[in-house]
Amino acid sequence: MRGIFVTGTDTGVGKTVVAAGLARLLSDAGHAVGVFKPAETGCPEADAWPQDAGFLREAARMDEDRAGVVPYVFAEPLAPLVAARRSSRTLDVEVLDTALRSLEKKYEFIVAEGAGGLSVPLSEHLDMAGFAARHDLPLVIVARPHLGTLNHTFLTVYYALSRGLRMHGVILNACEAVAGDVSVQDNPRMIEDMCGVKVLGNIGFRGAVTSPEDAATAVREGVDVNEVFKRFNLETGEP
Repeated sequence: MRGIFVTGTDTGVGKTVVAAGLARLLSDAGHAVGVFKPAETGCPEADAWPQDAGFLREAARMDEDRAGVVPYVFAEPLAPLVAARRSSRTLDVEVLDTALRSLEKKYEFIVAEGAGGLSVPLSEHLDMAGFAARHDLPLVIVARPHLGTLNHTFLTVYYALSRGLRMHGVILNACEAVAGDVSVQDNPRMIEDMCGVKVLGNIGFRGAVTSPEDAATAVREGVDVNEVFKRFNLETGEP
């Protein structure tokens, strides 16, 4: 499958901002991009679009229905397996596979976003890492730039390697103000040294990101888009 799996070192690191920004930039460059999220939790309205999946769909300029973008939605803000158990539901991996393969037939490139980190369970026998491996999707890891990120990023990278996953690299995202934290100056190089992966960009703190255009601007200003698109084997559309 041609695409990426956007994961994070933790919940709340800005995966959706990065995934949506990349999707919008891909669309702006003329690529037919589809987005996918296996499950989203914390959506109490049964018939509503979940916040993250809806934002991704808007960013990609898609017209798919909800089940085609995010097959499973749960009310409680928990890991998908935990939310499924508490609501007496079963998350069927074959349903996820069918939805994603349907998108693969329609779109040139898929931006899939996980929930939480790589070891978050989707079902009894499959976590986010396993789902990415199941569809041979290389990773873009979103991490915080500040103190504590070295350990979190190292553990994420080496869990990914233990599962045989390929990686495009790490994007640092300041989802909160980091003024006065001197570690942010050296963390990008330390991540590359410790983990053996490329830091593709460092997105500065912007406050609220409320639109796909905001997300695309954040990614464009913090990431070498030409380098990232080259890793995706795609053209940027720029001269």
